[in-house]
Amino acid sequence: MRRQHCRGLILVAIFAPGVRSASAGADVERFAVVIGNDQGTSDEVPLRYAETDAAKIAGVLQAVGGFASENVVLLRGGDAEGAMRAIIAINERVRSRMGMGGDTVLLVYYSGHGDRKSLHLGRSRLDLHALEQLVRGSAATVRLLIVDACQSGALTRVKGGTSAPRLELDLGGRVPGEGIVFLTSSSASEDAQESDELRSSFFTHYLASGLLGAADSNRDGAVVLKEAYRHAYENTIRASSRTRAGIQHPTFRYELGGQGEIVLSQLRLDGQRATVRLPTGRSFLLFERDSDGAVVAEVGAEDRARAISVKPGRYFVRGRGRDHLLEGTIRALPGAEVRVDVATLERVDYARLVRKGRGVVTRVHGPAIGYHVRTAIIRGASACHGPSAAYVGELPRMRLAARLAACRGGFENDVLSADTDELSFSGRAAVAWDTPAVTLDAGMALGVSYLRESFYPSGDAPARNTGAAFLEVGGSVIRYLPGGLYLAAEIAGLSYALPVTSPPGGRQLEVRLAARSGLGIGLQF
Repeated sequence: MRRQHCRGLILVAIFAPGVRSASAGADVERFAVVIGNDQGTSDEVPLRYAETDAAKIAGVLQAVGGFASENVVLLRGGDAEGAMRAIIAINERVRSRMGMGGDTVLLVYYSGHGDRKSLHLGRSRLDLHALEQLVRGSAATVRLLIVDACQSGALTRVKGGTSAPRLELDLGGRVPGEGIVFLTSSSASEDAQESDELRSSFFTHYLASGLLGAADSNRDGAVVLKEAYRHAYENTIRASSRTRAGIQHPTFRYELGGQGEIVLSQLRLDGQRATVRLPTGRSFLLFERDSDGAVVAEVGAEDRARAISVKPGRYFVRGRGRDHLLEGTIRALPGAEVRVDVATLERVDYARLVRKGRGVVTRVHGPAIGYHVRTAIIRGASACHGPSAAYVGELPRMRLAARLAACRGGFENDVLSADTDELSFSGRAAVAWDTPAVTLDAGMALGVSYLRESFYPSGDAPARNTGAAFLEVGGSVIRYLPGGLYLAAEIAGLSYALPVTSPPGGRQLEVRLAARSGLGIGLQF
């Protein structure tokens, strides 16, 4: 992931003098132009999710925002001239609506590349001042401008291709009316980021989730601007705190004078929509159809609102725990509420997710301890047994482990007895296969050992110290448990290259074969 800089998502809501907020009960007609473009200028890295973010916002506006489909213009991959024409055409429709009575709302949303002065729609540029004037000059009662203009990075990408000055609309003292709202996805000195797991920019994802119900903190069935912002703010900080680019702080300025709350979405349950109610105690993502579908919404572990308004259909649910996911498929029927039961979801440990390459986690790791028994490699000695400690990591295609082990054996005859002690260090790589109940792995390890034979009575023979190298081939059976714990049973064959004394007083390398088995318990992070 490459760290780069950008400023993004400015929401300006401008209200005409003396007009009440656009509430649920008012006679209000809403219009929107939603623009997304993944491409920027020739020196800008293409975005992945600007166009899908635009489509997501357009869908949410129609689903729960009160925007009729014929009043929403979605432009994906177009140029600046086409965007200007679309806004002008919508303004004409708004003006013709004035004589019919009631209030009107105009919302213009843009997601893509940009800089301080302009938005970059492919190789064309849309002047920010001209865009502002188009929105400001609309005859709509309420006018909203949302600009999410940034660039691109890697896995959790910083939306910024080059270091750039702050992206802002210079409102100065030219704002008419009594009310204005500023909403930004990051502060002046921070990066705005997007996520491959969410398939969206952080802020747009949480804004859309909030409008679908996750922000309805008082659970009155309506999401107002302050609720939507608070939800997006808190979750953007939480999610971005886990990235290399660091915490992203959305900012907010709210100056509405005596006006009421601005209702952004209504969450009515009717024959056209359904509700998915998610369990408490953990965060959940909701996908269309299956795990490869588009992310519909997210509910955080601490969110009071747990109900998401969705269109009828099949959905995939993913709940995140400390060391595992809970996953399952549900079907939402028209006009019905589906309550997701944790007991019906399948537990998937993070180690398995790493191997499946789902992108939720890229690696897990942690310590393990165990006890093992190895057959003798010194003639006449008994089996060697003792403790071991390891650090194990799960990668997409293999399990890696570094292990330190000790064991003691010995022998006894009519003349003397001896203890045989071994201290070994090894590194192991294995390929793993997951079954419903357990995980199986098979791999190889290379290691070195220090062996010491201590004879009793000690005066009859001096202690003997020997170094050896070994190759180990074997496999293990792993059972994952709650809390990040797992149990492992292993068996392996070993081949030692062992220096031995040969008459008359010389030493030579001799290959000794052995078998080892062991049991252990581990913890993964």
